[in-house]
Amino acid sequence: MWISELRYQDPRTRTYLGSPSLLRLADGTILATHDYFGPGCPRNMEREEHLLSVYRSEDDGRTWRNLTHVSGAYWSGLFSHGGATWLIGVSAQYGDIVIRRSDDGGFTWTFPADEASGLLFRGGPYHAPPNYHCAPVPVLVAKGRIWRAFEDNDPLHWPHGFQSCVVSAPIDADLLRAASWTMTNMLAYDQDVDPPEFGAGNSNGSGWLEGNIVEAPDGQLWNILRVHSAPVLDKAAMARVSDDGRTLSFDPATGFIDLPGGMTKFVIRRDPKTGVFWLMANDMQDAPYPVRRNRLSLFMSPDLRSWTRRKVLLEDNLEADPLRSAQHTGFQYPDWHFDRDDLIYLVRTAYDGAHNFHDANRITFGRVKGFRRLLGDARGD
Repeated sequence: MWISELRYQDPRTRTYLGSPSLLRLADGTILATHDYFGPGCPRNMEREEHLLSVYRSEDDGRTWRNLTHVSGAYWSGLFSHGGATWLIGVSAQYGDIVIRRSDDGGFTWTFPADEASGLLFRGGPYHAPPNYHCAPVPVLVAKGRIWRAFEDNDPLHWPHGFQSCVVSAPIDADLLRAASWTMTNMLAYDQDVDPPEFGAGNSNGSGWLEGNIVEAPDGQLWNILRVHSAPVLDKAAMARVSDDGRTLSFDPATGFIDLPGGMTKFVIRRDPKTGVFWLMANDMQDAPYPVRRNRLSLFMSPDLRSWTRRKVLLEDNLEADPLRSAQHTGFQYPDWHFDRDDLIYLVRTAYDGAHNFHDANRITFGRVKGFRRLLGDARGD
């Protein structure tokens, strides 16, 4: 396992680095993106964060160069389809749902000017609904469709204002045309059916966001959502997605599951070679303080419900005081992919000089070589 630094941002700018996404391209290079947040970051005319930067590595992630910047792209993620590279997310903090295509490896991108060119679902002006939200979460190809999770934060409140939804399109459709896409119903979070310990004594209450679309071993599609359940840790919610992409539903009696790092952004992908699910998330196990992002770990599961930690990827090695470490260090918001026999990942990192664990001053890249050996250990081989 090794780590390289894609970007450093001086904390004195009061601009912080967020929403990392990465993708191995067909030509062998690695493409990466991130956006900017904080009081000093670039903003549009509605005072919203909106800027994304694109990077390219031609030496397997050891070094990086900035290709371009994309205005009107936020909380966005990369994926490949039909010989092109795609970037899907929102146009700004709580903006429109938009998609862009690149036919030259990320050097240039289409512009979502209207419903024929990538503007898929229009948001409201400034903080008027719809207030679309997401993160660089997985894009799933299954059942002849392309699937991705979003939310509408209405009313605008973190976290219980987030209403979950899923958008999808046929795999042979023109993905730049809004008419190709279907959105499920908006599924509001119902605090009245929470387990009684969720949100107890927490002024923000409970809620869900940043869902991962996954296909279970039996073929059922689920949106597995991060749940803000403090002071309870390591919980997530499984919302059922209908095969036609029109209905999202949740059963509170069975839908809350144990999931490591479920109270922070996580990424779940299924290994096409073994069928095992892998999860990268902030590891709250054995934490001396209830919520922390200063440890990032890799977990595996055969069924999406029982998870085993297989490897700690990143952990603070500078700060000896556990409380100060939890306050000032964060390895968070990972994105990752299978890369032949390895895993590659990109992390929003607050480390060595960051104002706090949240306000990241670095984007870091890592590789786990021969990750399937970890699966063998789990099986007792």
